[in-house]
Amino acid sequence: MIRLGSNSPTRALILKNFGIDFIQNGGDFDEDSIATTNPKSFCYEATKGKFNELYKKYGVEDMPLLVADSVVTCDGKLLRKAKDISHAKAMLELQSGNKTSVITCMIYKSKELELIDISITSYEFEQFDKKHMQEYLESKECFGKAGAIMVEGFCKPYIKQVIGYESCAMGLCIEKLKNFL
Repeated sequence: MIRLGSNSPTRALILKNFGIDFIQNGGDFDEDSIATTNPKSFCYEATKGKFNELYKKYGVEDMPLLVADSVVTCDGKLLRKAKDISHAKAMLELQSGNKTSVITCMIYKSKELELIDISITSYEFEQFDKKHMQEYLESKECFGKAGAIMVEGFCKPYIKQVIGYESCAMGLCIEKLKNFL
């Protein structure tokens, strides 16, 4: 049994699908307190900030703690969660027909072991169909997703090439975690 330090239903589903027993306790770390706009640095600092908050609260005596965070980058820009529909649309338009990378950092700590991993999965997308993109925006599924993308959903038919693990792009590189555990 591990403690998942995240409110993400997608990360919970990944653990469930891979048969890892967990309880879920997210935190309140303020990502807006991070000054860097470097995508990899931002992802690490956000994960570390969330980890530190939850480690102080729960420790690892009762069970290991797992915290993760993801960001998206395209054309060197840091793409976080959309603030509104126009922000989501601008991020999707940037990624349409472009190369996009999802960076996921995870920290796992038990009494005996610690893993800090930063993984990157890159996608080359075809142009997004404007009508389909508008339907996706109106569904509001784009909210709560880094870069407003959903590689297992909206983006799937537009993927020309992928390098890396889909689980990384979904928010938790389960293949690396499973090997570690």
